[in-house]
Amino acid sequence: MAEEYDSLLPIANVGRIMKKILPPSAKVSKEAKETMQECASEFVSFVTGEAADKCHKENRKTVNGDDICWALSSLGFDNYAGAIVRYLHKYREFERERAAAAAEASNQINKATTTTTTTTTSQQDCTDHKAASSSSEDDQHDQLEFFSVLQKGVTSSSKSSSNPEPNYQ
Repeated sequence: MAEEYDSLLPIANVGRIMKKILPPSAKVSKEAKETMQECASEFVSFVTGEAADKCHKENRKTVNGDDICWALSSLGFDNYAGAIVRYLHKYREFERERAAAAAEASNQINKATTTTTTTTTSQQDCTDHKAASSSSEDDQHDQLEFFSVLQKGVTSSSKSSSNPEPNYQ
């Protein structure tokens, strides 16, 4: 019996999905949530098993999104497969854009660090050590402020849509 519970989707997630589709005033019984949990878990296991069999025949150990789409089609769930293919395409596109934005932010940080290092080195060569020291502290403060703002921008853009909603149109 314990093994059965290990293979079920979390009931809180199932209930949350059910409530999204219903009117706000609707109530969902515990029995309805449990029934849907069992059905959804069985469906996921069925499709995943078919995809895993395909991977095993192809001597691969990792099931990917394309395998799931293939399994849906081969099991006769063509409408689901089409929707999942579109979602998978959009998801991969989003991930490429996010990776490109992260790489660009990293390049900007590296450029700023290189520029600051060069500036700090030339300032240390100044004859007036006290003035150079004061200027260097100001530059370091500006640099820290810049990195803080840049980090917030990168973090908020990467968190803004880490799990895009599917659009089945």
